[in-house]
Amino acid sequence: MSDLTRTDVIKLLAISTKPLNLRGVDLSEVDLSDFDLQETCLIKTKLIGANLRRANLSGVSFKYSDLTNADLRNADLSNADLTGADLTGADLSGAILRRAIFKGTIGASRLT
Repeated sequence: MSDLTRTDVIKLLAISTKPLNLRGVDLSEVDLSDFDLQETCLIKTKLIGANLRRANLSGVSFKYSDLTNADLRNADLSNADLTGADLTGADLSGAILRRAIFKGTIGASRLT
C-alpha cells in the first residue's frame, strides 16, 4: 500500500464496505472526520495531526501508531487497541473510550 497517495486512501475509505488494512500508511494531516473506520487495521500508521473528529474508530487497531496532535474529539474508540501508540498532544475530548486498550501508550496521561 505504500504506493498509494493519501487521496487514494481517502477514496478507498469512502467506498469500502469492508475494513481496510492500512498498516504503515502515512495519513498525517488527513481529514478523516466523520468516516466509518470500524475494524480497520491502522497498525504502525502515521496519523500525525490527522482530523479523526467524530469518526467511528471502534475496534480499530492503532498498535504502535503515531497519533501525535491528532484530533480525536467525539470519536468512538470503543474496543480500539492503542497499545504502544503515541498520543502526545492528541485531543480525546468527548471520545468514547469503552474497553479501549491503552497499554504502553505514550502521552496518554490526560485522556478526556
